[in-house]
Amino acid sequence: MFVRRLLTASAFAALMTAAAPALAQEYDVGFDNAVHHEARITVNYRDLGDAPVRFQMSRSSPGRYAIHEFAKNVYSVSAVDGAGRALTLDRSDPYGWTVPGHDGTVSLTYTLFADRSDGTYAQIDATHAHLNMPATLMWAEGFDDRPVTVRFRPYDPDWKIATQLQPTDDPHVFAAPNLQYLMDSPTELSDHMVREWQVDDAGVARTIRIAMHHQGTAEEMDIFAERAKRVVDAQIAVFGDVPDFDFGTYTFIADYLPWVNGDGMEHRNSTIINNSRSLKEADFGQIGTLSHEFFHAWNVERIRPAELEPFDFTRANPTPSLWFAEGFTNYYGSLAIRRAQVSDVDRFLLEVGSQLDGVWNAPGRRYGSPQEMSLRAPFVDAATSIDPTNPNIFVSYYPYGTVIALGLDLTLRQRFPGVTLDDLMRRMWRTHGVTEQAYHPADLQTALAEVTGDADFAEDFFSRMIKGSELPDFAPLLAQAGVVIQPADPAKAWIGGVRVQFAEATATVGGAPAPGTPLYDAGLDRGDEIVSIGGAAIDSQADWTAALAAAGPGDEAEIVFKQRGVERRATLRFAADPSFRLVRAEADGGSVTPQQLAFRDAWLGPATQ
Repeated sequence: MFVRRLLTASAFAALMTAAAPALAQEYDVGFDNAVHHEARITVNYRDLGDAPVRFQMSRSSPGRYAIHEFAKNVYSVSAVDGAGRALTLDRSDPYGWTVPGHDGTVSLTYTLFADRSDGTYAQIDATHAHLNMPATLMWAEGFDDRPVTVRFRPYDPDWKIATQLQPTDDPHVFAAPNLQYLMDSPTELSDHMVREWQVDDAGVARTIRIAMHHQGTAEEMDIFAERAKRVVDAQIAVFGDVPDFDFGTYTFIADYLPWVNGDGMEHRNSTIINNSRSLKEADFGQIGTLSHEFFHAWNVERIRPAELEPFDFTRANPTPSLWFAEGFTNYYGSLAIRRAQVSDVDRFLLEVGSQLDGVWNAPGRRYGSPQEMSLRAPFVDAATSIDPTNPNIFVSYYPYGTVIALGLDLTLRQRFPGVTLDDLMRRMWRTHGVTEQAYHPADLQTALAEVTGDADFAEDFFSRMIKGSELPDFAPLLAQAGVVIQPADPAKAWIGGVRVQFAEATATVGGAPAPGTPLYDAGLDRGDEIVSIGGAAIDSQADWTAALAAAGPGDEAEIVFKQRGVERRATLRFAADPSFRLVRAEADGGSVTPQQLAFRDAWLGPATQ
């Protein structure tokens, strides 16, 4: 995910053969105390010279854009030199340890605590070791280009190892060309099931593999693998090419277990896909994460924003292009599932319509463009803080970018016959993906101008909808496909999209009302206690439901509430619910023309196989 051009498998093998063992970074990772979530890890460096050496844990991780303090779970650190003599460790900051005196060789050993299984952290127990490398491995500053070997010592003899690291003759030893590739290589050790198949890349076979740790059946995995094959094929069709996976293989590392955390995280030749529900419980819904993350094999891993080149493990890595990197990937994640016939048109419209509704009605759009929201990622992407933030000033670049992709795809199909969003993605692939030349925001506008042959259109689109926060007029765009925008509940009184919580006959505003909503305009905020509406006491959920049912859009009523110990009164003006959904015209009682059906099929794939 990091280096612009990685070594080919043959070149890497030659490098590893030619490099003297003394120059390698060597890790030994054992799990003797797995039942208590601990690993004992040793890293060896030789030929270090005589200067002090600093060993450090990462503070950021591939695919995440916020700071993560992985050093907090490292302890019992010690080091010896080449003769086995104990070395002094100096620690002047929370993130690393410095060895000031050594003989050119340092073996550093530490204990890692790990009990969160997702795309960012690590989890170790008696069932598996799920390792995200920045959360697991310490590294010495200044030696990033040295080749790496890692020996894993499984806790259970039945554990197998799934990773994008290069295998060696020893099934427990793997290699990487440098630290960047190592840190981008999540690894799962468990008694997992494996399914694999090959895809054709212009006559070259590339292997796709699923390594799944779950409590389900082999038959369930077969169903999931078959759906995955169809999604993979649909995505290859978008680009007309398969990435040249290093070492010839791409691996989906899946953990579907009650004790893991739901997540997905892309890497150059693999991805982590986690869910706490089983395949059966989720009705194979995990295919959505798989589809999203696999699209990243093109978009992000090889079509890469320049700001992420190279990845810096010591700080947050922001880019203004997440609306494209993540948002367009989100759009194609759902679209590929539909085109693969794994879901139907109604399901696709439900998913994309929900995102359009959320973005269209989001108050955060008035505070920033897609580029601005992308740059706020370090504050929201699994970032944590003690002080509260205003929830109404941010719109996630995932749905925001999805909506931009939807609008652009439909606009291209309307204004430029024969041109679709697929053409833009292929253009970016040819100019920045195949070549692995990182792109800047201006390159995206250039690509749009090239595929449309209309530089003015591209300039206008980026000015209004990427640098600005406008959205297209979706009604006529969707009408091309016989899709209508249906109000969710226009006759129902609405006070804003926040919940009112009840405890001990007290009604409390559960979140910050959005600007422009009835509760906001009446002066209520998060934590306020609602006493009465229209003279009727609000002591229970039933009281609240009755008060809303008695009103309609445009009605007014006095609301009495307590705000930080002060009782206040205001006029509450009920509004109509602005939320909506996307539906097929024929499902809404309308009709659809053959031309609309043809457009829909060209966009989403035929309704039946």
